[in-house]
Parts: sequence; structure tokens; C-alpha cells
Amino acid sequence: MRSITKGDAELLNAFEVANIEHFSLYAPAQEAVSDSLVFLEKKVFEYLEEQTRGSSIRLLLFDRKALEGPVIGICNFTQIFRGFFQACYLGYKIDKLYEGKGVMSESLEGACSYMFKKENLHRIMANYIPSNERSEKLLNRLGFQKEGYAKEYLFINGIWEDHILTSLTNHSWRQAEKRL
Repeated sequence: MRSITKGDAELLNAFEVANIEHFSLYAPAQEAVSDSLVFLEKKVFEYLEEQTRGSSIRLLLFDRKALEGPVIGICNFTQIFRGFFQACYLGYKIDKLYEGKGVMSESLEGACSYMFKKENLHRIMANYIPSNERSEKLLNRLGFQKEGYAKEYLFINGIWEDHILTSLTNHSWRQAEKRL
């Protein structure tokens, strides 16, 4: 697992193209069908700007046997809020060939730990479509708690999909020292 870099558009493009059908059930259309290299080059530039501003951390997952080989998954911590909130949103996708093998669970466990310990966030929020049983089980396994139900939350595959809202709270959060 590593942060996204400037030259990752081709890797992301191959990942998205290989999984268009697989992602179409749960990802908004503009993300599920992002098979344009030019589109992804622009997106990578935007992602890097977000990271520079501290508003996101985007991670690429690789097979341990091929650390620079094809991307097998992504996990994104976006809309990072500081101040009184100290929270972010989590999004993730796994290649259809790696689904159900524990790769995402292991990756998110480490990534969430990093967000709590190194980034000192208090809360990570993740939402999923009620029919996505894999995401429900994954988030439960990681300790995310159900907090609500959002009607017509995201526009996916031509319809507004309801979502279950969850969060994981950092019980070891520490208030930053005041600066003089």
C-alpha cells in the first residue's frame, strides 16, 4: 500500500477498466466508467492537490508479490476536516479477483490505524448501499458502528441509492498542544 503519485494514472486506468462491471453496482457512474486515461491524469492531479492541502489521503493497494504491479485496490480518506470535527470519509474498492480474500480488511485495518495514530483524526465515516453485504461485513469486522440510514443518498447506476451510515471513533484521540 502506498500514497498515490503523479505517474499513477495508467495504473488507475487499468484497474478501473478491468473492473467496470464489478464496480458499477456500488460506485457512482463517473467513477465506475472512468476508462479515459486523460480523465484519470486530471483526477490524479486533483488528488495530489487535495493531499497537499491536507484534505485527502488516497492509497493504492498492490499484491505483495508485485509492489509496483497492477493496482488491486484503493482506499481513500477524503473530506478530511480539522478543527472541532477531526473526521473524514472512507471509500474503497477491490479488484474482482481479490474480493473475499481479506486484502481489503487487512489494508483498511492498517490505514485506519494510520489515520488515527499519525493523522490524529477522531472519526472515520463510511457509508454503504444496504444490499452490499460485503461492505457491511467488512465495516462490522473493522469496528464501524451503524449510525443511520440516508434515503436517496448517492446517484448510482441511474438511480438514487439509500445508504447505511457508519463510523469508527478513535478513543485514543489526543488534543493537539496549543501553540504559543
